[in-house]
Amino acid sequence: MTLEKLKTAERVIGIKQVTKAINKDQVSWVFLGTNADDRVVQPLKGLCAEKNISVDFTCTMEELGKACSIEVGAAAVAVLK
Repeated sequence: MTLEKLKTAERVIGIKQVTKAINKDQVSWVFLGTNADDRVVQPLKGLCAEKNISVDFTCTMEELGKACSIEVGAAAVAVLK
């Protein structure tokens, strides 16, 4: 999954929303910002590993925010099934 595809994909943004979507089995892919605070994203990393969801660590929070058309950075973005 690339940032270009993320721009048009159905998605949820933010740690809480991504966590909720994963728990509802609605997520196919997760992007985590490389510069996000590790203590914030660590539980999400574990949840993704537990549910066998692919995680992309190649983008900064600012790049994820821009790809999602928001004016702030995003620590986590999930692409929905």
